[in-house]
Amino acid sequence: MYITLDQLAVNPGAKELAEVATPEHLPIVDAALMYARLTGASRATWQPEELDACEQAVSRINAAITDAAGLIDGFLSVRGYLPLQQVPDILVVWCRAIVRYKLHINRLNSDDKDPVTRDYNDALKLLRLTADGKFSLGAADPVSTSSNAPEWTAGQSTFRDALRDY
Repeated sequence: MYITLDQLAVNPGAKELAEVATPEHLPIVDAALMYARLTGASRATWQPEELDACEQAVSRINAAITDAAGLIDGFLSVRGYLPLQQVPDILVVWCRAIVRYKLHINRLNSDDKDPVTRDYNDALKLLRLTADGKFSLGAADPVSTSSNAPEWTAGQSTFRDALRDY
């Protein structure tokens, strides 16, 4: 996985996740309960119906994480990145943007000025560039992106050697 529930608890935060992931027919999960669930803290003080609603919300979050990971895998597999030994930080950022977008799917505002939509579109754009070999995953990039770099052979100069003919 490219992102954990702990990471999502911090950004975008438990409050936002509770608001967008709670099933429509249930009251919105308390942000403190959502934070406790996402971080693995004790939830002993909440009622069973609150805990059930929270679990349903977390199931939706996990489904969005799985969908986002599948989308990212599709782009990375084109370049032979998979399996990754270590997840680059940029993939966490892109996964977060995709998860947020998937959880906000019923949102009315979907223009490019909306930060959720903008971040999602940016993530997809950079994933396409990565798949095309035009964007690197960073210093730990396991796939070389320098296919268009000039070749250098020590001790030889095509230009200098060609001047001998004159």
